[in-house]
Amino acid sequence: MTRQDPAPLLIFPCNGNGLEALDCLGESWRCVGFVDDTPQKQSSGAYGHRVLSREAFIDTPDAQVLAVPGSPSSYRARRDVVAGLQLAPERFARVIHPAARISPRATIGYNVLIMAGVVITSNAVIGNHVCILPNTVVHHDSVIGDWTLVGSNVTVAGGCSVGQCCYIGSGSSIIHNVRVDDGALIGLGSNVIRHVAKHTCVAGNPAEPLQSAAPSQH
Repeated sequence: MTRQDPAPLLIFPCNGNGLEALDCLGESWRCVGFVDDTPQKQSSGAYGHRVLSREAFIDTPDAQVLAVPGSPSSYRARRDVVAGLQLAPERFARVIHPAARISPRATIGYNVLIMAGVVITSNAVIGNHVCILPNTVVHHDSVIGDWTLVGSNVTVAGGCSVGQCCYIGSGSSIIHNVRVDDGALIGLGSNVIRHVAKHTCVAGNPAEPLQSAAPSQH
């Protein structure tokens, strides 16, 4: 059997998620550079890689793209940021760390980054433009909606539904059959035992609403 060469990959932007993505490439991907709008990053490079302007999407048409913007302060802007790249869905990559465990009965979307130690079990659905940090477990029949960021060491029990454009803080647990609606934020180390309403910030054990989470524009 002939061994396939790693596929070329552009990572957008040059941020923390992008740095961690470098550790997930394994033998399947070869980073040909970051894409970032910051001139200082473009001039200096980062982590031994070139940092390019958005023209790289045109100049390297054979490279797929992993777009991983977003943080607790900007997670709800991810949809607009990625849409602004004006890339066709088939251009986006799916990057899964070799040490992740994905059930053959799970469904994984595009522009997805799954880091080391993540376990996705039977019939779970991971949407498009989702980033899952190390050692998180998504159990059977749960759904993680498009554009959502999931921290490390998160447990999503069976039958849960996490909406679009959510942020699930590291160390959190979501009890079985709970629904987390679009745009919600779950704080670090929270224990979610009941429905989380749209655009709500919750935290604690058990998790309770903190304040209204106004959409970020940055």
